[in-house]
Amino acid sequence: MAGGDQNGTANVSYTEFLLDIPGLGSAHSWLMLPLGAMYLISFVGNSTILAAIRAGQGLCAPMYLFLAMLALADLALSASTLPSMLSVFLLRSGAVRAEACFAQLFFIHTFSVTESAILLAMAFDRFVAIWNPLRYASVLTGSAIAKMGLAIVLRAVILHLPLPFMLRRLKYCGVKALSHSYCVHPDVLKVACSDTRPNSAYGLFVLLSTLGLDSVLILLSYGLILRTVLSIATWRERLKALNTCVSHLCAVLLFYTPLLSLSMIHRFGKKRKASPQVYLLLSYLHFLLPPVLNPVIYSVKTKEIRRRVLGMLCRKGSGARLQL
Repeated sequence: MAGGDQNGTANVSYTEFLLDIPGLGSAHSWLMLPLGAMYLISFVGNSTILAAIRAGQGLCAPMYLFLAMLALADLALSASTLPSMLSVFLLRSGAVRAEACFAQLFFIHTFSVTESAILLAMAFDRFVAIWNPLRYASVLTGSAIAKMGLAIVLRAVILHLPLPFMLRRLKYCGVKALSHSYCVHPDVLKVACSDTRPNSAYGLFVLLSTLGLDSVLILLSYGLILRTVLSIATWRERLKALNTCVSHLCAVLLFYTPLLSLSMIHRFGKKRKASPQVYLLLSYLHFLLPPVLNPVIYSVKTKEIRRRVLGMLCRKGSGARLQL
């Protein structure tokens, strides 16, 4: 390849990575069908949630503003993985330039951390709503939510902005085949043939200070929520309070369960020789499942969202019948 030097390394300006899922063979073609369906459901579902919140006069409470942020993060996360997915599964072309790969991993990790922070903000929202409902609207004002949203975005962007530049400093040699159909930081580090310890250390710092810290704070929030609920007099009121957290708990489990499973496999999988396909499956579940199922969960469990979505569908159905 052009750009190689005497040591067999390649200048990043001329480097291409190969995106693929090992072991699939001829299964790429039919696998595009379920993947395409997941992207379509994600786009339609999250767009419908945004449209329902925007059109609903009573859907301006903090909970729905955070839900709109979550839908936007899900759309952005799906859009970040979609281009290379289409290239690999539909066009059967897995070659991607290094600069494009670095840009993709920046957006994937940025939007993933953004979603994690939004889930933390939603946990805080549920805690305030249960702990002191009379002060709920005065604590989570529109200005406060806007500042939280800005802080969430700035944290994700600032922490991940150095990643592409740090990766450009590395040398890449040999077969540069990645094990996913999209670029992620740990996968790119595996194909570098220079010292990656600074990159690994910084990646670990970002992981612990974002996803790690967020998960601990979410757990703490639910500990406080549980303590508050147990202090309520009647069981009916306790169940009513906990029912307001079900949708958020499902979203948290969808996001963090594959991530924690990956961490456990990385920690203990070497001794038990975990299959590479297990890593891949959990990675795909982490990035693809939340954008697909979050709109479904909130549409089913949140009465106001369900009413608004059904109302929008009924109006569209009536309009179509009138045209006929």
